[in-house]
Parts: sequence; C-alpha cells; structure tokens
Amino acid sequence: MAEEFIMTQKGYEEAKERLTYLQTQKRKEITERIKVARGFGDLSENAEYDAAKNEEALNESEIRELENKIKNAKIMEESTDNSMVHFGNTVTVRYFDEDEEEEIEEVYTLMGSTETDPEKNVISMDSPFGAALLGAKKGDTVTVHSPGGDYQVKIVNID
Repeated sequence: MAEEFIMTQKGYEEAKERLTYLQTQKRKEITERIKVARGFGDLSENAEYDAAKNEEALNESEIRELENKIKNAKIMEESTDNSMVHFGNTVTVRYFDEDEEEEIEEVYTLMGSTETDPEKNVISMDSPFGAALLGAKKGDTVTVHSPGGDYQVKIVNID
C-alpha cells in the first residue's frame, strides 16, 4: 500500500498548481536553456549545458514526487476542536531554553508533511515535536523525543 500524504484542501490545491507549473512552464524554460546551450558547441566542456541538464533532472524529480503525493493525498479538515491538539491546530508552547537560561514561548501549527514551513513554525504532525503534541491538552507537559535528546514543553494554548 502506498504511503498516504495528509494535507489540507488548500495544500492539495497548491500542490496541483505547483505540478502544473513544473510540467508546463518550467519544463519549457529548461528545454529552451538546453537548446541554447547546445548551440555553444562541445557538450563535454559546456557548463551551461550541464547546469541545464541538472536542473532538468531536479525538475523531473520534483514532478514525480508531487504526482505521487497528489495521487496518494488524504485530505483532512483542520480541526476546530480546541480541547486537545489535532491536525491543523495552532499550539502555543512554553519551554526552558538552557542556553539562554530563560523560558521561551512559541506558537506552532500542526500540518501534514507536505505543508510544513519551518520558517513560519508550521510543523509536521509526523515529526518528533508534532507527534509529541498530538492529543495533548492545554496545561499538559509533553516529552519530545528528538535526535538531539529529549526535552519537555508545556501546552499553553490550543487554537
């Protein structure tokens, strides 16, 4: 059985848009770059040609990955139940930062692996941190089992 990729409807639509872009516009741009680079002569010493072929391979790889994710997508609605942490919830946590010797409070949103964005604190529910938060209630302290070692966070709020 193929792996399911859990995502919101919005994430699914964004994946389809990205796939269409890669299959049409991006492919066309890369094909044109390869064509131009071939005109530069000897392909064995043609850096532009090599770069374009590498970009083509990366593009095709991303296309295959997106096709697989879309084909095996499981659309889930974001939860409105704030009694415990679910897919789609925004969770405020507090933890003690030993380096800074202070408590830090941060806000994270739990999504599927296809919609993560670490810069925006959108984390996968499959990650060690996300998995530790799932099912927890406001006021609970959970232990996160991470490759860097275990640590605890307290659930301050669930939205």
